[in-house]
Amino acid sequence: MFQTFENSSNPAQGPVRLTALREKMKASGVDAYFVPRADAHMGEYVAPRDARLAWLTGFTGSAGFCIATHDSAGVFIDGRYRVQVRDQVAHAFTPVHWPETSAADWISRSLPKGAIIGFDAWLHPVDEIKTLRATLPEMTFEPIPNLIDAIWQDQPTAPAAPFFSHDIKQAGETSDAKRKRLAYLLKADCAIITQPDNIAWLLNIRGADIERNPVSQAFAIFRKSGTVDLFAGAGKTDPVREHLGKSVTCHDIDHFADAVSSLTGTVQLDPKTAPEALRLALTGATIVHATDPCLLPKAIKNPVEIAGAKAAAKRDGAAMVHFLAWLDDTAPNGGLTEIDVVKQLEKFRRETNALRDISFETICGAGAHGAIVHYRVTQATNAPVKSGELLLIDSGGQYIDGTTDITRTIIVGDPTPEHRTCYTRVLQGMIALSRAQFPKGVAGQHLDALARFPLWTAGMDFDHGTGHGIGSYLSVHEGPQGISRKSTVPLETGMILSNEPGYYREGAFGIRIENLITVVAAPNGVDARDMRAFETLTLVPFDRRLIEIPLLTCVERDWIDSYHQDTVDLLKHDVTGQAHDWLLAACAPL
Repeated sequence: MFQTFENSSNPAQGPVRLTALREKMKASGVDAYFVPRADAHMGEYVAPRDARLAWLTGFTGSAGFCIATHDSAGVFIDGRYRVQVRDQVAHAFTPVHWPETSAADWISRSLPKGAIIGFDAWLHPVDEIKTLRATLPEMTFEPIPNLIDAIWQDQPTAPAAPFFSHDIKQAGETSDAKRKRLAYLLKADCAIITQPDNIAWLLNIRGADIERNPVSQAFAIFRKSGTVDLFAGAGKTDPVREHLGKSVTCHDIDHFADAVSSLTGTVQLDPKTAPEALRLALTGATIVHATDPCLLPKAIKNPVEIAGAKAAAKRDGAAMVHFLAWLDDTAPNGGLTEIDVVKQLEKFRRETNALRDISFETICGAGAHGAIVHYRVTQATNAPVKSGELLLIDSGGQYIDGTTDITRTIIVGDPTPEHRTCYTRVLQGMIALSRAQFPKGVAGQHLDALARFPLWTAGMDFDHGTGHGIGSYLSVHEGPQGISRKSTVPLETGMILSNEPGYYREGAFGIRIENLITVVAAPNGVDARDMRAFETLTLVPFDRRLIEIPLLTCVERDWIDSYHQDTVDLLKHDVTGQAHDWLLAACAPL
């Protein structure tokens, strides 16, 4: 299996490691030390070698950081992880609600004026350090060697998976064409690119350094001439040298820092993703702060990538139907656990003969575990699937033509009235966003409330964004697009996003419903405005047993019936036997 179920978090180890860190802090002359969940490439996902936050604290979430002083240690987590963190960290660490409490706020309350805060300049973006220094001028932020690396005796080695080519049949545009197109967008003589998925997209290559994400760790210097200097671990580029062509020169990653230091002229850095170490190293160049040139073009999928996303969604949808039919037939008999469910779902995806990997660790939360937004089942937490409880399953696949992400919440046995009411309000929010039409220039922050309004009317809400961008056989979380209160990037045709409102009752249940959607052109209105809309890519039945029909408007009911008919039309030839019968029943009109 791709997924494993070992418990990677041990809170008991945290206090000992924190004591060792404090000894290093004392020796280094700092009053506090930053431990982010980050690597030098500034992507969302990190290799085991770079999982310093998890190693120190036990917290394994995908976002957060720790600030350790000599007498306190705050673990900063957002709304997705406020239940999870309490189970994963020892009492030596204090969970801090972030961004409600910023790092600057906490530091100002925890340390006296004149305190020295140490940090690894490779693990913090330029903007972050600039903001901290501007907000706390009475403090000193000092770049120092990494103190976790100094005490982590069995730290894993750097990943060394080789690159492989991503064919034009899936990419839809050659790397030469991308580089020629993007060279005109550069704001300087060259741009330094740090994020692995941006490099992978630009050069039409993929890798396997980061679990569940087909990317390899690397750095790149992209020049106005369209040429690229690629820096990666020894031997990693050997299989793709011919594919890369003469315009891409490969170097060992150990030479990257020296290459940066030798740059002259103007150099473009994205202050949101470029490590502070790069700013410090560019002593002979003029720095131009601008967005990574790959970021927005990568997010706007070309027709070939959109077609691939639809093919992947169809393939994945058929696997999901086989799985849900199996679950409905098996779960009422009892005896299933969360791990059993995860294994069976991966089995159905593998049977497509196209699965390259899962796109993230499957979230399978039975009962109260469903309220842990990013719950990961382990042997230690494995819970039975019980009658009368909700089962939340958030999963996806990596296919060579696209990346999928889908969540369905299922009832085992009979739902309670509360289950039905809460589920229906979540579904209504998803429908509202699916039906949205909006003018060109509208961003995700303008649409986020649509998915929340049915919940808000009942005094309910959820503490995560409504949607994130999706890569094309790349990261399942992709920027800059998103649907949340902080998503300011206008939504452009070709972008793919998730649509996943939810509701979580701690200690009781969780509900989330997720489809992937893509931005398309919509007919101009009476004012001849340039309008946009969403096309739904994910077609898999909702659990009709959880829909409280009297709560629906006629429009919502018609939308569900139309969605289910589209699902039957798309998948009826790809599912067989009992699953085919289940599909027809699950998609019957309300």
